[in-house]
Amino acid sequence: MTIYTVTGGAGFIGSHIADALLKRGETVRVLDNFSTGKRANVEYLKTQDNHNRLTVIEGDVREMDAVSRAVTGADYVIHQAALVSVPQSIAEPATTHAVNVSGVLNLLTAARESHVRRVVLASSCAVYGDNEALPLRETSQTKPLSPYAASKLIGEVYYQTFYRAYGVPTVCLRYMNIYGPRQDPNGEYAAVIAKFAHRMRAGQAPIIYGDGLQTRDFVHVSDVVRANLLVCERDEAIGQVFNVASGRGISLLDLVDILNELYHTDFRPHFEPPRAGDIRHSRGDGALIAAQLGFTPQLPLLEGLKQLYG
Repeated sequence: MTIYTVTGGAGFIGSHIADALLKRGETVRVLDNFSTGKRANVEYLKTQDNHNRLTVIEGDVREMDAVSRAVTGADYVIHQAALVSVPQSIAEPATTHAVNVSGVLNLLTAARESHVRRVVLASSCAVYGDNEALPLRETSQTKPLSPYAASKLIGEVYYQTFYRAYGVPTVCLRYMNIYGPRQDPNGEYAAVIAKFAHRMRAGQAPIIYGDGLQTRDFVHVSDVVRANLLVCERDEAIGQVFNVASGRGISLLDLVDILNELYHTDFRPHFEPPRAGDIRHSRGDGALIAAQLGFTPQLPLLEGLKQLYG
């Protein structure tokens, strides 16, 4: 029996990973403290025919006992649990460090003791900061603009250090901007596509922080799931950092136009001042993971948006 532990498995991306693993016939442990993860996502997983292979551990990555329970005996660990809000990290840097750095250290320590076959980290394009050398490559200079970005970069360093120092088989995936089903549109820090769509469906203009010319590289969550499962399977991935990117940048103004077409509306955005820590332009280069592992995203943005909102 192969066991996968998914931290943050009640969250947006983590629940999709857990769902894919269960459908594939794997045994899954979910570790989540439900601070941002949704109990509804776990209930959804439990409605599937294969839910008897699901174990849910309510606990926090800052608590070593909870991490040990989730990791001991697992073959693969896919680490999605994190404090992901840039504005929140600006306001609460110590909490961000505790979750995103100390939590990583706990996880790696438990993984080392349990001799897991792979530990995968969800990192972020935020580590690049405002880097003008587009597209962003894994070798591009990192310029974190927020405690969130810094914590993700420190997490990567810990992952690679545990690989070099202890032989723990680690992989880091730098996500661009992820969207898809079950993404939470509520809250001040919601992801941009979900929040735009939610407001427009409610007859409200989307809010843009800045001038709307900032660009983002959007990747559908199904492609992120594929990348995570692939790096678990391929030994060539061990010790590496990979972008998970479409290679295309779209401005937020263009995103509003696309949603207007899908909804047959004509909303003009409401503009607010830029937020501290926000990146101006983000467009990733996915050539490395394509060359080494044969991975490329399969769902283009327009098709993904049509499936969600068309």
